[in-house]
Amino acid sequence: MKTLIRSYLLLAAIMLLSDSHAQTGSPNYEFRGVWIASVVNIDWPSKKTLSVEEQKAEYIRLLDLHQRNGMNAIVMQVRPAGDVLYPSPFEPWSEYLTGKQGLPPTPFYDPMEFMIAETHKRGMEFHAWLNPYRAVFDMLRSSVSPSHLTKTHPEWFLVYGGKKYFNPGLPEVREHLGKVIRDMLTRYDVDGIHLDDYFYPYRITGKEFPDQKDFLKYGKGLSKDSWRRSNCDSVILLIHNIVRSVKPHVRFGVSPFGIWRNKSQDAMGSDTRGGQTNYDDLYADILLWLQKGWIDYVVPQLYWERGHKLADYDVLLDWWNKYSYGKHLYIGHGIYRAGTNSAWKNPNEIPKQIQALRNYPTTQGSVYFSSKTFEKNPLGWNDSLRNHYYRYPALVPPMPWIDNSAPAQPLVQKLDNNMVKLVYKGEEKIKAFGVLTLTLNTEVKFALSQLVQVVVADKVAVIDLSKLPDTQNKRIFFVSVDLDNNVSPMTELR
Repeated sequence: MKTLIRSYLLLAAIMLLSDSHAQTGSPNYEFRGVWIASVVNIDWPSKKTLSVEEQKAEYIRLLDLHQRNGMNAIVMQVRPAGDVLYPSPFEPWSEYLTGKQGLPPTPFYDPMEFMIAETHKRGMEFHAWLNPYRAVFDMLRSSVSPSHLTKTHPEWFLVYGGKKYFNPGLPEVREHLGKVIRDMLTRYDVDGIHLDDYFYPYRITGKEFPDQKDFLKYGKGLSKDSWRRSNCDSVILLIHNIVRSVKPHVRFGVSPFGIWRNKSQDAMGSDTRGGQTNYDDLYADILLWLQKGWIDYVVPQLYWERGHKLADYDVLLDWWNKYSYGKHLYIGHGIYRAGTNSAWKNPNEIPKQIQALRNYPTTQGSVYFSSKTFEKNPLGWNDSLRNHYYRYPALVPPMPWIDNSAPAQPLVQKLDNNMVKLVYKGEEKIKAFGVLTLTLNTEVKFALSQLVQVVVADKVAVIDLSKLPDTQNKRIFFVSVDLDNNVSPMTELR
C-alpha cells in the first residue's frame, strides 16, 4: 500500500510540473541557471589579482545582474583543476583565486561560504560545479603548488594534450574524489553537485590516451572502451551514493557534451553528425546514468544554433526529451556564441530556443554559458529575459523522487496601508513564500496561477500589495515554499 501511495504522489507531482507549462504566462516551475566558470578566470574572479573586497563586490554584481535577468540558480565552478575555491584538507587553494596555487586569500575569508550566503540571500540556488578529472590546465603556464596531488601522488596522473589528468582507471582517484565531495557536502549548504562534460578528455587526432598499463591491470576482460565507460560509471554511482547518504535533498547533475551518439553509430542515437560523442569519445554513458537514477538532472550542452547542418538544436532538443527517463532535463544554451556567425547574430536565436524547449513538458529549464556574456547584453537578450521570458519569477522544479511532501499553508493577516503579513507555523522548514495571481473565475490550482513574487523568509514576511505586478481584476494567493521547492496549498487574500 505504501508503494502504491508513493507512486500516486510521484505521478501527481510530475503532472503538476507538466501542467505548469500549459498556463498562459511563464512557468511557475522552471530552472533558470547560469554557469560561472573560474578556470582561467573566465567569469569569476575575472582576474587573479583582485583583492578580497574586489572579489566580493564582483560576485555580488554578477548575482544582482542574474537576479534582474530572472535567474534562480547559479552553477559555480569551485574545483577547476584539482584545486578549489575554499579551504580544503584535500586540495590546495586555486591559482585562479590568488594567482598562486596553494596561497589563501588575504585577509582570509572562505569564498564558498560567502558565495553560498549571498546566493541564498537572493532566493537563488547554489550548485557546486566540479571538474572531475582535470588536474593541470596548462603544463607550461599553470601555477602548481608543492601540495598539489600531482606532486604528492604523481602516479595518479596521466599527460595528454599538454594537460595533466587524474587517471580515471585508478580506484585511488575515485576514492579521492569521493572524499572531496563528502567533505564539501558536510561543510557547505550547497543545493546541488554538478559535473561538466570533461570525463575522459576530448580525443586528439593521432594521439591515444596513455592508459594501456592500467587497462591491462584493471580491465577484467572488458574491451578498452567498455572499461573506460565503466570507470566513469563507477565514479557517478559513487557520487550518487555519497550525496544520498550525506545530504539526501541535494541534487546531483551532469552537463554533458550535447551528443550522446550519432544515429550512424547507434539506432538510438540522434540524427546528427558530431565528430565526437559522449559515449564513444568521452566514455560517458549519460543514458545509463539517467536510466539507473544515478543522476537527478542532465544539462546537455546544446551550443549549436537551430538549423545547424551537423548538430541542429531542434533535433537534439527533441532527442534528449525522448531519453531523459523521468529525470529533469535542463538545456545548456551557448550565449557565448553571440555574433560568431549569421545565426548567432540573429536576436531571435535564444528566444526561439526558449520557446522551443517550453513546448516539451519533459524539459524543465535552461542553463546559460556563461556569466560573462550577460555583462554585455548581447543582442538585447538580457532585455528579452527581463521583459518577456523571465518577466515573472520561477521556482526551481522540485524532484518528487527526493521529496514530495508539501509544507503547511501560510497564515495571512491584513495590515494597514495595503500591507499583508505572512506567518508560517508548520513543522517542515521553508525558505520562501510565493505570491500568485489568478484570473477571476479560474479554478484554484497552482499550475493555472502566475507566480509574481518570491519572498525569502523562513517564518514571517510582510508583503506590500501595491508593489505586486499585474494584480488588477485578479485574485491574490500565497504559498509556502519548502527547502526542496515543494509548495503548500494556496491561501487566498480575503
